[in-house]
Amino acid sequence: MEIIQVVGLGLVATFLILVIKEQKPVFAFLLATFTGVVIFLSLVGKIADVIGLLTKLAQEARVNSTFLETVLKIIGIAYIAEFGAQVTRDAGQGSIASKIELAGKVLIMVMAIPIITMMIETVVEILPS
Repeated sequence: MEIIQVVGLGLVATFLILVIKEQKPVFAFLLATFTGVVIFLSLVGKIADVIGLLTKLAQEARVNSTFLETVLKIIGIAYIAEFGAQVTRDAGQGSIASKIELAGKVLIMVMAIPIITMMIETVVEILPS
């Protein structure tokens, strides 16, 4: 049911933006950004539920909490970078949007180094000498 509300809000905002864009392009951009923020905020509760469930499952499986925290940070970086790039692209700044995406990818790579290192060390331990 929530998806209907999100899509409805998106469609109404899109219609209003199309009507307003010709006369007040700055206001149209602000409305688009505000709509994106409202949609994101409406999902925060769901995101918290997912994080709680993943944390519980990781504790039950006795997975190192560092791994879960790192993966969640990586996912957060990806979503934030994508949102920022989309807003920037909506403002007509495709070049800056590309740089935001690049920064997100680099930060994800940096965050993944401890996990990759641990995986390589585990494989090396398994392999015969």
